[in-house]
Parts: sequence; C-alpha cells; structure tokens
Amino acid sequence: MDSRVSVISIIIKDEEAAGTVNELLHEFRQYIVGRMGIPYRERKVSIISVVLDAPGDVTSSLSGKLGMIDGVSAKTLTAKM
Repeated sequence: MDSRVSVISIIIKDEEAAGTVNELLHEFRQYIVGRMGIPYRERKVSIISVVLDAPGDVTSSLSGKLGMIDGVSAKTLTAKM
C-alpha cells in the first residue's frame, strides 16, 4: 500500500487524557515524521500537530483511536501527491 503524507491535528480538552494520547503516539512512532505541541494555558487545552508518512489505513487507525479518547478531538488532512 502506498504511503501518504498526512497531518493529524489534536486538541486535548481534558488534561488527564494527555498520557493516553502520548502512549498512542508512541505506538505509531515508526510513521511519525515530527510533532509540535502547544499548551494553550489561557483556554486550558493542549494542541498537537503530528506529521505522518504512512499508509492510509494506518493514518485512519491512529486518528480514529485518538478520536475515541474522552476529552480529545482529532482531524486529519492528507496531501494529494
């Protein structure tokens, strides 16, 4: 299956969910090109952007698992190449 470049944007609204998010990202580390995290303290959320180079089913799996965590929102954008 062809690998695609994608960005998953994650917003963590529940601080206690951060550990679960990090564990999940660790499981998919072989596909992660880079990540950037921003703590937005004034709004009491954390924002993470994760760049992946992975097959579509892997990206969908990670995004879906992130979205099932309480207090977490995740959206994916995939580049057409």
